[in-house]
Amino acid sequence: MEKLTEYFDTKDDVSLGKLLKEVENQTPISFEILKHSSMRKGKAHIVGITGPPGSGKSTLVSKLCKQLAAKNFDIGVVCIDPTSPFTQGALLGDRIRMQELAKTPNVFIKSLATRGNLGGLAASTADIVQVLDAYEKDIILIETVGVGQVELDVLGVADTVVLVNVPGLGDTLQTLKAGIMEIANLYVINQADRPGANESVKDLNMMVRESGKTDWKPPILKTMATKEEGIEDLIDQIFQHKNHLEISGIWKEKRQIRNIDRLNSMIQSLLSSKVEEYIKKEVVWQRKVQEVREGKADPFTVSHEIVNSLVNK
Repeated sequence: MEKLTEYFDTKDDVSLGKLLKEVENQTPISFEILKHSSMRKGKAHIVGITGPPGSGKSTLVSKLCKQLAAKNFDIGVVCIDPTSPFTQGALLGDRIRMQELAKTPNVFIKSLATRGNLGGLAASTADIVQVLDAYEKDIILIETVGVGQVELDVLGVADTVVLVNVPGLGDTLQTLKAGIMEIANLYVINQADRPGANESVKDLNMMVRESGKTDWKPPILKTMATKEEGIEDLIDQIFQHKNHLEISGIWKEKRQIRNIDRLNSMIQSLLSSKVEEYIKKEVVWQRKVQEVREGKADPFTVSHEIVNSLVNK
């Protein structure tokens, strides 16, 4: 525990990297790291950057970091990468993405593989964010995978959700309407020098009006990330939304909801592990599971029998 305290107190990138590696790999010490970091809650503003493939999310995140670092903010970046079906590792990784950030002061980048998590966010993202927050990062940016559908689970770990799109994705906007459109706090039309940018803004404006949102009307911004145009406006709107969350009390409420969600998730995970262990130790339940596998017993009855037996044990 003393070593952990030392790691957190030094706040250097090498120590942080070691901690995050343990957490990502779910090693035995990761439990202690998460316990320790949960009691050192910081005040980082967590921003989810999401959007369909080809919308330029990585470039946008890179330019955001560059300008935020110039303002002396301490930044953590979590890049969710597609997973190699062979190695279960990130296909893209830090070395390819955001290379210009590798030498930028005040920016720490962590890539995570999705490891088959179809929701887009790697299973350990919340844990990684918790450690970065405990390291007293000012801002944590999470870039999600583009897999043809925009991930809804980003809302679970983000205070501000930024939806990035590009001109000419009108059909995509329609498919997103019932999902991420409902939870995005800021809309960005990137590559705004392309034809159709103004039409995309009009489409988004119409969707925002139809949503009936009253407490916070999501602004629609045009950017050209490759030229660093519109980035300053985006940063300003991110902080305006942060201010809105704090004044309205939503920021505190989000933190409380997130804490309960983490608790429920951990309880479910622990119970699942306990049930698996219980089944392995009891021959009678192994037989029941085999019957379910062969279609001789229904999973509903057997699941209740196993859980009730474990609870009453």
